[in-house]
Amino acid sequence: MNKNPVLWKFDYRYLALISFGLLLLLFAFAGGLQELVVRWDKQEEYSHGYILPFITLYFIWQRKNLIQRSGFSPSWMGFGIVFLALIVFLVGEISALYILIHYAFIAVLMGIALAIMGWPAVKPVIVPILLLIFTIPLPYFLEASLSANLQLLSSKMGVYFIRWCQIPVYLEGNIIDLGSYKLQVVEACSGLRYLFPLMSLGFICAYLYDTTFWKRALVVLSTIPITLFMNSFRIAMIGVLVDNWGNAMAEGFLHDFEGWVVFMACLGILIVEMLVLARIGEDRRPFAEIFGLTADQPASAAAEVKIRPLSRPFSAIVAVLAVATVTVFSIDKRDEVFPERKSFPLFPMQLSSWQGRHTSMEDTVINKLGLSDYILADFKQDQGAPVNLYAAYYASQRKGISPHSPRVCIPGGGWQIADIERKDLGHLAVNRIVIKKGEMTQLVYYWFQQRGRSLANEYLMKWYLFKDALLLNRTDGALVRLTTMVNPGENLDLADQRLQVFAKEVLPVLPQYIPE
Repeated sequence: MNKNPVLWKFDYRYLALISFGLLLLLFAFAGGLQELVVRWDKQEEYSHGYILPFITLYFIWQRKNLIQRSGFSPSWMGFGIVFLALIVFLVGEISALYILIHYAFIAVLMGIALAIMGWPAVKPVIVPILLLIFTIPLPYFLEASLSANLQLLSSKMGVYFIRWCQIPVYLEGNIIDLGSYKLQVVEACSGLRYLFPLMSLGFICAYLYDTTFWKRALVVLSTIPITLFMNSFRIAMIGVLVDNWGNAMAEGFLHDFEGWVVFMACLGILIVEMLVLARIGEDRRPFAEIFGLTADQPASAAAEVKIRPLSRPFSAIVAVLAVATVTVFSIDKRDEVFPERKSFPLFPMQLSSWQGRHTSMEDTVINKLGLSDYILADFKQDQGAPVNLYAAYYASQRKGISPHSPRVCIPGGGWQIADIERKDLGHLAVNRIVIKKGEMTQLVYYWFQQRGRSLANEYLMKWYLFKDALLLNRTDGALVRLTTMVNPGENLDLADQRLQVFAKEVLPVLPQYIPE
């Protein structure tokens, strides 16, 4: 005799407990979620973050019939995931490293799902939950490095397309010189505004693409070369339009409209790719049959309704969420420590036999760098080439704003890195870079001076930034860069000697402006 199917439901007490747990979660993570929305609002490449949570909720709701028929098997693994995620969350709160908070939030959601339903019921909705990862912005320093490299690569490919159209063009870094007009491939044109939304869209398409795993993975991964190719093509088309119809083709509404057209073209290529993949391999089926939402059969009218028993792992999660929420709001909200220091405009322009002269940067550059104070000055002795001193000071790096690495920025100015190495100058470790542009050669030393440490390793600098934010409540620091021209007929040894002599003069003075 066949039993009637069972339809599982929550009673009002269980729903009240779930609502209370989610409310605690939102209260605890309010600061991190607020910062997330700020990034979505400020940076167009992450503006798609507003809609992804709703898509996730829709995909989960779409599987509601399957979930209702599933006999839950609450897992204590969910409690373990939440416990570890809350530790990461508290570390992120204390150090104000928001990326830890953001990933901890998704991990807590995953843990709650496992604690309530168990793996058999979570499995159908695991992909929609993982979709939330695409709402999390990259750390600023990784984003800056990726953007700079994409700018250069897009510029090179764009110039290739322009030359293919028989238009003479010259490339200097990320500046495309058409003779009558110079196109600068700025960060907004790096392709990130296409890459992150298209990767999210590719992930959604892969979820809707009911076929073998390798085809789904290929759909997601292919969004990267598609974005790079189409962004380069867009840059080339702007160059061609400017060459034929003038500078207005690279500005205003038309420029923005071209970006929208290119993104839709990227989506079209993605669809064509899925159509082709549907016709190859062992799993060959019509595209309409394998692309779309899976329709779960609704429960029959004869289904027996049962109330789900309360999950002990979830009850434990609610308890630790309450503790975490109280802990967050009871943490001593100390103001970040900002040590006393002199301002760089007071930096002496006479260092022993070196005579200096202040120069300045444009306000747009200063705003883009996000620095708190800086010095840009040329120092010269009676003989020899001058040494340019640049130091960018950041009073706080809590929100991820930090010095831009010269090895990322230098190529954007048209200079090519000919050689790079780590060099020890006594107690000071520096990055030594030889850069070239045409017949010109320059030698660059740079290091990161952070809270009493002089570091050449950028990743080690990030580690100490995290450690000092956690233990000292300080995130101040600076980038220091020394640059000198290698004159015609002069060898690099003389340029090295010049920078080393100047470094010995400037190092004792810097702690007054970059606190230890």
